[in-house]
Amino acid sequence: MEFSIVIATKDRAHYLERALASLQSQTGSPPFEVVVADNGSTDSTASVVERYAGGGTAVRYVAAPQPNRALARNRGVEAARGRYVLFCDDDVQLPYGWIAAHAAAHRGGGDIVVNGPILNVPSYASRPGPKATNYSRAFLCTCNASLSKESFLRVGGFDESFNLYGWEDTELGLRLRGAGMHWKFAWDAYLWHVKPPQEDTLTVQSRKAVERARMARRFVFKHPSLRARLATGAHALNLLRARLLLPDWLLAVCGGLTARGNLPRWAAAILRAQFLDGVYTRELLRAFREPARHD
Repeated sequence: MEFSIVIATKDRAHYLERALASLQSQTGSPPFEVVVADNGSTDSTASVVERYAGGGTAVRYVAAPQPNRALARNRGVEAARGRYVLFCDDDVQLPYGWIAAHAAAHRGGGDIVVNGPILNVPSYASRPGPKATNYSRAFLCTCNASLSKESFLRVGGFDESFNLYGWEDTELGLRLRGAGMHWKFAWDAYLWHVKPPQEDTLTVQSRKAVERARMARRFVFKHPSLRARLATGAHALNLLRARLLLPDWLLAVCGGLTARGNLPRWAAAILRAQFLDGVYTRELLRAFREPARHD
C-alpha cells in the first residue's frame, strides 16, 4: 500500500459520501486506501463508509468518539497501512488525478511535506482551475497535504491538547520543519473545498473564530516565539488594536449589517471580514488576559 487517505469527520455524511465517490474515481494513482476517522458522529456516517467499503476502493472505518480533530487524525494515521498519509477534509471534491499528483511530488524521494492548492467553491458544480491566489506557504494544511507515515510518527503526530478548532496543523508543521523536513507545493495536486453559503454562515464562522483564538493561546504558550505571535496575531500591536479600536458597538454594527443580507456583495464581504477579525482579536485579548497555566 503506497498511500493512505485519512479523513476526519463528524456528522457530515452527506459531504463524506461525495468525497468517497471522488476517491473511487481516481485515475493513474498508486495503490491506496481510505481511512475514515469518525469523530463521534450520530448520523449515517458509519453506514456510508460501510457502503463504500464494498466497492473497488479499500475504505476502512476507525472510531474516535471523543470530539477532537487532532485525536481523530492521529487514530486514522495509526490505522493507516500506506507508506504515505494524505490528508483531506470531508467537504472536498477531488479531481481525477489528485492522488497521482501527490505521488508524483514524492517521487524524487526525500523527507518532504507536499501541499496542494485549496480552491474554496460555493457548490459541487463549481470547478475552477487553480490560480496564483491559491498559492500558500503554509507548511502543513490538513485539507490537502501528504507526508510519509514514518515522518509523521517520528515527531509525535498531532498535539491532541488542541481540542478546539484551529492551529493544530500549523503546530505540527512547525515541529516537522524543526525536524529538518522540506516543503513542496504541487500545483497539480489541487482540490475543491466546498463551502455552500447557506451552511458557511456568520454564526458558524464566529464560533470558529472564537475557538481559533483560544487555540492560538495554546500555540503561543507551546512555541513562545515572535514568529508564533505574528502568525496568530498575539502580538502587542494587535492586542492594543483590540482594546482601543474594536469596541463592542462597532462589532455589533458590522454583524448587524452583514446579517441583513441586502448589501452589495463587495460591501457584505468587507463587513463580514471586519466582524470576524474583530471577534477573533477580541477573544484573543481575553484569552491572553487569563492567568498563565500549563497547557
